[in-house]
Amino acid sequence: MNESKEFLYPQKWLSKASTGERVAYELRMRIISGMIESGTTLSENKLAADFEVSRSPIRDALKRLASENMIRLEKMGAVVIGLSKKEIEEIYDVRLLIETFVFERLLRMDTNELAMELRKIVEMMEVAIKYRDSDEFSYQDILFHDTIIRSIGHSYIRMIWNNLKPVMEGFILLSMRARFQKTSEDLNRMVKNHELYIDAIEAKDRNLMIKSLHENFDSVQEKVDDLWRSQQMITKEAEKQDD
Repeated sequence: MNESKEFLYPQKWLSKASTGERVAYELRMRIISGMIESGTTLSENKLAADFEVSRSPIRDALKRLASENMIRLEKMGAVVIGLSKKEIEEIYDVRLLIETFVFERLLRMDTNELAMELRKIVEMMEVAIKYRDSDEFSYQDILFHDTIIRSIGHSYIRMIWNNLKPVMEGFILLSMRARFQKTSEDLNRMVKNHELYIDAIEAKDRNLMIKSLHENFDSVQEKVDDLWRSQQMITKEAEKQDD
């Protein structure tokens, strides 16, 4: 793949990814962002030329996106389905169900090491705010929740999360890029919400856990709105470049 081209997905996150995975991550981001609109037909040959790769990794990427219902494979090419606002909210609903289940398991576990690991991640989130690095903040945010989910050692919950995670990454990256263009007040509030998560885990307090979940997930509408604003910005920028 040509590294000189402008990519929406952070290329430094893909150091261990195959070519097909790299293409899938980037196409997913372009679909979620609205850069590639619903109804667009994707041609294997054109994608191979655009990404400067063979058709084999393109086919691999399209199969991945089809399994996520982002596209529909047809004889004439792959048709972009995209995600509606309702579907995005439903994905966050599934994430809430996962994290609620995980919290219940954590009530019966020794969580001291987990809490220490999570506090280190929150420190890195604060560093990202200081240096206005939205992608690093997103990385640490995803790592925070990934660490919590992984900690209970539940293979099927992990499998569901892993299937959800690539799309969640796209949401978080785009919404954080939009939020970083505002004041730091909202970002600092998010950090405090994550600290509340940790307090709930340490205290093994179900009521505090419920509060922490509400603090984090009641802002889902804001994240969806941020994503929509980000889509509009990217689409307008693409239109300018085409003129």
